[in-house]
Amino acid sequence: MECSYFGKCGSCTLYTLDYEAQVEHKKAQMQTLFFPLHVNAFEYFQTPSEHYRGRSEFRIWKEDDTISYAMGSIDKKGAVCIETCPKVELKIYTLMPELLKQIETSTMLREKLFAIEFLASSEHLLVTLIYHKPLHLEWDEEAKVLEKMFGILVIGRSRGMKRILSQDFVEDRFEIAGRMYRYHIIEGGFSQPNRLMNQKMISWVLSHLENCEDLLELYCGYGNFTIPMAQKFQKVLATEISKTSIKSALQNCELNDVHNIAFLRMSAEELTSALKKEREYNRLAGINLEDYTFSHVFVDPPRSGMDEASLAFISQFENIIYISCNPETLKRDLEVLTSQYAILHFALFDQFPNTEHLESGVILKRL
Repeated sequence: MECSYFGKCGSCTLYTLDYEAQVEHKKAQMQTLFFPLHVNAFEYFQTPSEHYRGRSEFRIWKEDDTISYAMGSIDKKGAVCIETCPKVELKIYTLMPELLKQIETSTMLREKLFAIEFLASSEHLLVTLIYHKPLHLEWDEEAKVLEKMFGILVIGRSRGMKRILSQDFVEDRFEIAGRMYRYHIIEGGFSQPNRLMNQKMISWVLSHLENCEDLLELYCGYGNFTIPMAQKFQKVLATEISKTSIKSALQNCELNDVHNIAFLRMSAEELTSALKKEREYNRLAGINLEDYTFSHVFVDPPRSGMDEASLAFISQFENIIYISCNPETLKRDLEVLTSQYAILHFALFDQFPNTEHLESGVILKRL
């Protein structure tokens, strides 16, 4: 990838290495990190080194009557103004400068604009304009011009306010193992930023599922992994604390004609309490936990990894599928789990070329 902002923008830190050298660098780091756990080999999944991000956010920098996109500087002391970014998907990359030029022509759209977020899918491109001011009908009329001019979806946000002109979601479609999947992804919710690598991650998990009975999933989001995995299991119980994500997950089940998943808005701690029969929850009405025979548990925690109680909880299952966005916390958690489990498969997914970040997948089986 080539970028005129290398060495200035703090987003890319491995810009001095070509992509193949980056891959070797990351492999070496992971081998060193996980050597104490006797992990000697990884599957490594590469991605295109540019135009790979389908979800991105940019600050807006104002100077006189002009506005620019801005990223944090590499020295973390200021901002770097940019016109576009080669990391984002091509449809975003092409739109960025033209969108800003049009916004500059409208006082209503330009005034107190704070940030712009992009969410791309196979079907849509949604743009969220974020403001430090209330938004009213006059803003709607100006923003509709952007929708029509560029063929995009536009949402306006300010404190406590969300203006939806057409819709506040995108629909994505992709094929895995010969089956087409459809996803309804709400603006503002979490989604995997690298759509191609997301498909590879799901495919990798599916390819290593064996002796499946029922599945328990924690942190299920909008059902990204849940729905493809459901075809391998008799029943699936998936938990998530976000009400918005649960709503999307239910819609995605309908879109994909999947009917063996029960979604619960519960934390891992609450579910642990329920399984131990320490407490009854109204949210479990109509669900008998004793009907499940969980052969696998799937976790995809935040960067902080899993807390002590959650690790103890998942240690009661025969098979663990662990997706991680932070190798350091993954290692910490595996140091606990490998006292009882063997690592059967370990994969690295290069979601973010030109950076140090890596996504990992680990499948463990009880000793």
